[in-house]
Order: sequence, then C-alpha cells, then structure tokens
Amino acid sequence: MKILILKILFVFILTSFQIYSQDNSNFNEAFESIKGDSVLKHLQYLASDNLEGRGLGSNGIKLAANYIAEKFNEFGLEKIPGTDSYFQEIPFVGSTPLSSSVLKVFIGNEIKSIEYSKDYYLFRSGQQTFIPSATELVFAGYGIFAPEFDYNDYQSIDVTGKIVVFLDSEPLSEDPEFFNGHEVTHYSFADFKIKTALRRGAAGTILIPFERFSAWENVERNFATEDIRLAYDLSSSLSVIINPEAAELLFNGSQYILDDIFKMHQTHKMKSFPLKAKVSFRGFFKERAFTDKNVIGIITGSDDKLKESYLLISAHYDHLGIGLPEENDSIYNGALDNAIGVSVLIELASAFANLNIKPKRTVVFIAFTAEEHGLLGSVYYTDNPVFPLYKTISNVNIDGIAFFRDFGSIVGIGADYSTLINNLSETAQRFQLNIENIPKEFQGLTSFTNSDQYAFASAGVPAILIQEGLQNKTKSREEVLGSFIDYIEYRYHTPFDDLNQFIDKVAAERHAKLIFDFCFHLSDSVNEPEWKTDSPFIKARLRSIAEKK
Repeated sequence: MKILILKILFVFILTSFQIYSQDNSNFNEAFESIKGDSVLKHLQYLASDNLEGRGLGSNGIKLAANYIAEKFNEFGLEKIPGTDSYFQEIPFVGSTPLSSSVLKVFIGNEIKSIEYSKDYYLFRSGQQTFIPSATELVFAGYGIFAPEFDYNDYQSIDVTGKIVVFLDSEPLSEDPEFFNGHEVTHYSFADFKIKTALRRGAAGTILIPFERFSAWENVERNFATEDIRLAYDLSSSLSVIINPEAAELLFNGSQYILDDIFKMHQTHKMKSFPLKAKVSFRGFFKERAFTDKNVIGIITGSDDKLKESYLLISAHYDHLGIGLPEENDSIYNGALDNAIGVSVLIELASAFANLNIKPKRTVVFIAFTAEEHGLLGSVYYTDNPVFPLYKTISNVNIDGIAFFRDFGSIVGIGADYSTLINNLSETAQRFQLNIENIPKEFQGLTSFTNSDQYAFASAGVPAILIQEGLQNKTKSREEVLGSFIDYIEYRYHTPFDDLNQFIDKVAAERHAKLIFDFCFHLSDSVNEPEWKTDSPFIKARLRSIAEKK
C-alpha cells in the first residue's frame, strides 16, 4: 500500500513538474521572441518621412493603419467581432480658424479687436462657434469644482449665459490630501474645466495660460494647427486661449487686475467675481469631414469563463503631421511620440501570438488614432466599445519607451489609483527594479491625464502607463534627468523627434519585455484589478457595472 501511495505521489509530482515546466517554456519562448531589432524595423517605417508625420486624415496615417493591420493579420490576430476588418472607423470634423476671425472686447463705450494668433487661439472651433453680441464675462478662478477637496470656484457666481474666464492651473498644495499635493490632478486639464463651465450653463470659456503654457510660442506650437473633433461632439460654445498680455484687457474696470490674480494664486486666496468687460466673436473657418481608424486585433483567452473578460493593450499611432517648419523641416515624425510605442505594441502582439497556451483572458491590442487631438480615438472607443467596459479588467497603455538600457526603476503612472500597483510590484521584483513616483520635474508633463489611459480610467477601467524612472545602473540621476529635459525642450512635438536621434534598441527590447511580463501575468490571473476606495474613478466603474456597458 505504501509503495502504491509513493508511486501515485511520484506521478503527481512528475506531472506537476511537467506542467510547470511547460508553462515556463510557454512564457519564456514568447518572452525571448521580443527583439529590439524588430521594434526598430517597425519604427523605421512608422517614423519615416514617407508617412508625413501621421497627421489625421492624411495619406500617411492611412499607410500607418494599414501597416499595423497587416502585422496583426500576419500574426494571426482575430478581427473585430462581426466584421472582416481590424478597423474601427471614426468620423471626424476638422476646422482651421482664419485670420479674418474677429474677437472684440467691450470696455464701457470702448471696443477693441484683438488679433488671432498674436493675442488668442481657439481651443475648439467651427462654423457653429458664434457669439454675435457683447456677452458678459465672469472670472472663475481656476474653473474648478472638486467636491472631494471641498473646493468650488463657482460657489459665489452665476455663469449662466456668460463667458467664463479662468487660469490654466489648479490651487497650489503641499498637502497630498488637497489636490494631491505636488502631483497634478485631472482638474487642471483644460477640457475638464471647459466641460465644467458648460455644464453650468456658460456660453463659452477663456483660458489664461501661465503655467502649462509658459510662453506664447508654446501655445502657437500647440494651437496653430487644425482643431479636430469627433463628428458627434461639436459645440456652439466659444473656447479661447488668450495671450496673458491681451488678457489684461478683460480685467479693465474690475475690482482686481490680472497681476492681482497671479498674487491670489501664490497666496492661496483665489477669488471669483464678475468682470466689467464683455466680448463678442465672429469666426471664419476652413472645414473638412473625414474618417480615421482605431486598429484592433484580438487573441481569445484559453479559459472557458475568463475569456469573456478583456485586457486592452494600447498605443497611439497618430502624430502632428506636417506643421510649422523649423530649420526647413516641417514633418513632425513623432518617432518617440509615439511611433516607437506602436512598434512595441506590434512586437507584443507577435509575442502573445507565439504563446502555445494563450492566457486565460482575452487580450485586445489597440492602436489608437487622434490621441494628439485630445485622446479622441480612445474616447470614441469608450463611447463605442467593441467589448463591454465592465468586462474589461484593465488598459495598459504605451506612450514612449525607455531611453536607457540600464534603467533601474520604473514609474507606474496611474498605478496608485488601483491594485495594479501590486501587479507592477511583482513585475518589478522579477526584473529587480525599483518603483518610484513621477519625478517632480515631470509631474505636469507625464500626468495621468495626458494619454489614452485617462480615457479608460474616466470610463471606469483601471489603467496604467509604465515608463522608465530616473534611477539607472550606469548613469547618475542628473544625467538621466538631463536627457529627458533635452527631449522635452528640443525634440518633443517638433520636427526633430525623428529617426536622426539615437534610439537604443536594447532599452526598447528590455522595456517591451517588462510590459509583456506585466500584461501576461495580468491576463493569466484569476484576480481582476480593482480601484482603491478613494480613487476618483471608482464611481464610473460602479456605474459601468450597473449599466452593463
């Protein structure tokens, strides 16, 4: 009897060892199939001048979409259910304001016209934007209503039918319990402020930049291009970003001038109040309607039950197209923003396709369009999901890849909002990496709100963006920081983010493997990520579950 028991035990141990070995082999072969050379090969095409910067509605972005779809097809990824296509078609409207547009400021009996591009740009534009008569202005601080912080710029003012003027930032804070301390919150996001004003009945908004856009040249770089919106999301409201020098006009005759407002910001004594000036606007525009595509490929999960839940891995493939020339170069190639992220997405799709045993859950790969125009591709997806959002366990977004092969730390942007921080910790341990917070130097630039993961979080789906940190095994923090600052100041959103810069394929491969490890274990786990109870996104998740959206 003892011999029989020992034989049974031996067979059980041997079988368990074989299954464990097969599982390791299954993962390891796919893991090792990820190659930096392949990432660079995709990058060489996607960031080439032939694709003209992958601007929306261009031939270049169509070529990029076709290339991604061809790779998905080559790897055997499934198409969108009920279709014979990898494309989710999205209707857009593009509008370019003309210099003949007229914005007038009425101060008592005096009327002043301010000049488009020199004095202001439009956040949103189109033929529907028209303010025919002098309309009252009201200053609303930062334009924020944040009940969880007991903060309301609208408490003492009525903005119905008026133009709301506000600053581009949020209250200064040293306290992590108040506007997350030094970390930027979604309340500083311009679109969020605009929607808050319109929900309160405002006829439009005027944003005064002083932190996010520290120089008017930066505003020109971001707003001198065509305004693009989803075709179903047009608005008749006025939405202006004004040069601070011109903004002084808006405060003429009021109890406070603009310098007083900046002092209020520094002393934590912001006030809201009506302004004496009024404005009118008549715009002239060049418009077009077109469609672009999200590119979606699918690998169905292996578990009979869990395959009905979904992990979304994403990267945006659009960029700025052809724009203002710098040093005789007008093609904004977007090599690191975000052709390399899409190249890694393609390589991850190939790796998952190479798995002999697929993860338990279904893995969905999405290359988003229109991220550079306000996350429009991902917003469209969350409005029109291919798979129910309440069954989508997470979005892992890729926007930029490691600069340095010897990175010793990673940053999980958005991880602290949910239990994804636990999954990230497990991956970090396997790679012998530390997890650090967003460096204070980049909290505004790398905010959770600045890429497609934010669209999913706003729709209730736990989301994360994994980037390299400042710790490095062979370089000092100052050297790494200096390289990041150099990219942000001299190449980001310029024609110089192209293939002429050095791109480390070893760093790209290592970062891609890290994301594969994170995504594989997340998609193969029986446990779903959950929002923490104090997360600002938990209500959206509960609503999504209740509505089965």
